[in-house]
Amino acid sequence: MSRRSGVLEFAVLGLLRESPMHGYELRKRLNTSLGVFRAFSYGSLYPCLKALVQRGWLVEEHSGRPETSPSARAQAGSLAGRRAKIVYRLTAEGKEHFEDLLSQTGPDTWEDEHFGVRFAFFGQTSRDVRMRVLEGRRSRLEERLAKMRASLARTRERLDDYTLELQRHGMESVEREVRWLTELIESERKGSERKSDEHTGRPARETRPDRPAPGPSDNTDR
Repeated sequence: MSRRSGVLEFAVLGLLRESPMHGYELRKRLNTSLGVFRAFSYGSLYPCLKALVQRGWLVEEHSGRPETSPSARAQAGSLAGRRAKIVYRLTAEGKEHFEDLLSQTGPDTWEDEHFGVRFAFFGQTSRDVRMRVLEGRRSRLEERLAKMRASLARTRERLDDYTLELQRHGMESVEREVRWLTELIESERKGSERKSDEHTGRPARETRPDRPAPGPSDNTDR
């Protein structure tokens, strides 16, 4: 399976976990909700749907009526209009498989194409998995940024002004994402601390105005 098709299968299963959909609606959601699929076609979607049906992760159900307006069907094409009568529903096996995919935190989940799709389903992902994916993504980008800086230092004198600005723009984009990821990671950690305080019945740390913040050697929780 190619990385691209694997990302598509993940996205389709995730969207169908929310609710059953027909092909036109799925394509619309892929285009509008998941930017990586903006230039997407039925020619890629339907083979993916058929493969997921064959594996037992989806079932096809005939809705008995067209699911799109006449104008939408005309825009999508007559073939899409006929296929829109088929609604795809996630099976129990498909839900289990998607949950298994959600728990994975390997290097593929940090790459450019897959990370955006994984992030779109963070609401269905456990906190510890979210943290590992975010930290992995940040680490990958920090490595990329270090290589970009080293390359720029070596080649700066040979670059014209426009190429140099393009290099700087690329570095600034990576730096912004690293800052964004750092903010997300800190937010996740604070959320975890609040959950821990609620679980133990202790007031949250930030709600103790009568006590100074503990220093590095204080043991105020003993």
